[in-house]
Amino acid sequence: MAGSSRRQFLSQGAFGLVGAVTASGTDPSPPGAPPAFGTASAVGPEVNAATFAEASKLMQVSLTPAECTQAASNWRGMMAPLLERRTGPRQVALEPELAPASRWDPLLPGQKTAGPARNRFVRGKAAAGALPSRDEDIAFAPVSRLSRWLETRALTSERLTRLYLERLERFDPKLKCVITLTPELALEQARRADAEIAAGRYRGPLHGIPWGAKDLVDTAGIATTYGAEPFRNRIPATDAAVVARLHRAGAVLVAKLSLGALALNDIWFGGETKNPWLLEEGASGSSAGPGAAVAAGCVGFALGSETGGSIVSPSMRCGVAGLRPTFGRVPRTGAMTLCWSLDKLGPMTRGVEDTLLVLSALSGPDAGDVSSVPSRLDFDATAGVKGLRVGYFPAWMNERPATDVDRAALETLKRLGLTPVEVKLPDWPYASLQTILFAESAAAFEELTLGHGVDMMKMQVPDAWPNVFRQSRFLSAVDLVQADRLRRKVAQEMARVMGEVDLLLVPSLREEMLTVSNHTGHPSLTLRTGFVEVEQARSDWAPDPSRPLATFSPPRRVPHGVTLIGRLFDEGTLGRVGMALERASGVADERPPGF
Repeated sequence: MAGSSRRQFLSQGAFGLVGAVTASGTDPSPPGAPPAFGTASAVGPEVNAATFAEASKLMQVSLTPAECTQAASNWRGMMAPLLERRTGPRQVALEPELAPASRWDPLLPGQKTAGPARNRFVRGKAAAGALPSRDEDIAFAPVSRLSRWLETRALTSERLTRLYLERLERFDPKLKCVITLTPELALEQARRADAEIAAGRYRGPLHGIPWGAKDLVDTAGIATTYGAEPFRNRIPATDAAVVARLHRAGAVLVAKLSLGALALNDIWFGGETKNPWLLEEGASGSSAGPGAAVAAGCVGFALGSETGGSIVSPSMRCGVAGLRPTFGRVPRTGAMTLCWSLDKLGPMTRGVEDTLLVLSALSGPDAGDVSSVPSRLDFDATAGVKGLRVGYFPAWMNERPATDVDRAALETLKRLGLTPVEVKLPDWPYASLQTILFAESAAAFEELTLGHGVDMMKMQVPDAWPNVFRQSRFLSAVDLVQADRLRRKVAQEMARVMGEVDLLLVPSLREEMLTVSNHTGHPSLTLRTGFVEVEQARSDWAPDPSRPLATFSPPRRVPHGVTLIGRLFDEGTLGRVGMALERASGVADERPPGF
């Protein structure tokens, strides 16, 4: 930093008064002398060479004894004043809705606007068929059929809403997927939907469809708890942007659904949300409630969120379809922030087409989310898929966590006429990108952490947020910048890979791709394509002897899903291929026993 810009920073920044100040309050330096680093009044606790010697172990840097001594000599006048925003007499509160000045743009410099050139949405042509006589057959129908019955008035929204409210009450003791039921609002919205449809004012395929929201999107006058003890009594005054859009689409909100506390895994203040297919294990998270409720036929569709796998993982484990949109397509205004540059909101449903029906209602920018951008959606459920190029990683398909179901899905796509293309990424330490998640999440919940509000949370194990937030205070700002630079380098590699194919097929829980695609912002679609057998319950948590996992003999049969990764803002292609794969796999209609 040179010349006047450096002087301006020093005179206006956290250093306050720079230079040695005499008792009379005058600066003894001669006129024209610029401010110097490290000359602010000393603040903060005393430190010494030993302090830096110990701290260097956390950062894995090597400092000589002389360097430690020098660092300690002016720390209180050099670096400690930078913390004044939080610790000094001029503290500045940062409101929860205040986003960082920097934001992630998934489009690389010089890259043409991604995605389709036009908006187009063509629904599937298949007839819904006659309304089933059994309520449970109605409950498990996808939105694509429910909407046809509602539109033709073969089914009323009020009847469907009462059906789902009854199922939520009946099955929640098993699933622990509901935080707040909303029967009064739901029935009011359902009756309004019926009246509008009867009067010929049909709003579209979500009109009259009951849905559930992951309890991190604000609902006016209805508790939004983040699944965490410190926020159990939090009642927002306004709706999140996505909630308002679904209200405008005529959808009927029946429940706020569970999430792992502060969007981690599947344990919240009410317990562990269960997988309907295997009640001895959690539903996976953090969109645990949406995954369980959709799989058990308790809502028409649900809204989930993902930062690093929170739509993909519960969708795979619970056997539902989950669409994680391109970063920036769906606004997050009024949603809990975990990580400004990673959080995404998306639909979880019982069929692939349903995810696109919901996405169509959610898309578009909102002024409250600085990362939301205009985008187009080109989806034609009737279009073919022959000739599309599907990329795959040969080594990944033959290693855990890939299964025969993953390999069979690739063969199915070949039979459908897609061209397989081998792709690869460099062998880089992609986990280093998690520095961004940990730093941003610790910033988002800084006040809760430093005020010991996290101490109220149920999970206090080493891999839960309370410990992670505390540990993240010791991440290096330099390493955060370097991780951000690595992120752009990784995005360049993904742009190269996606330039060779139309989409990717990957094992859903392959850690590298979960990390990479979430950080680059590419969309993903997870869908059930088969079943596997497990001898032990699965868990999102690190192994813990105090919480042993159930074992099964004989093994238990559970659904298994694969994941398609699309080009930026090209969810339409994901939907087309996903529908074709779903039909060819022939397993989407099977239901969890007992529900």
